[in-house]
Amino acid sequence: MFIHIGNNNIIRSRDIISIVDHNTLKSSSIMEEMIDNGTKENKVIGPLQDSKSIVLTREKIYYSTLSVITLKKRSSSYSMVKKAEKYNMKIKP
Repeated sequence: MFIHIGNNNIIRSRDIISIVDHNTLKSSSIMEEMIDNGTKENKVIGPLQDSKSIVLTREKIYYSTLSVITLKKRSSSYSMVKKAEKYNMKIKP
């Protein structure tokens, strides 16, 4: 399943490692270092300005203008669809 994370970026939900609030960048030296390394390797995508969250995948780091809560809801919708698919398979003869 795919999730639209804003800024014309759509990624596979299974590729998401973490979704982090953008404000944690200022409080975490590890996050700052990871972003700096990703920037040097051209793995950072999206606008730094106006970003509300950071989506980490194995290959890329995405800045998103969508909040962590919004992205969580979108990923929860995916989870609900998967559960519904399993339920439908069980009741078919």
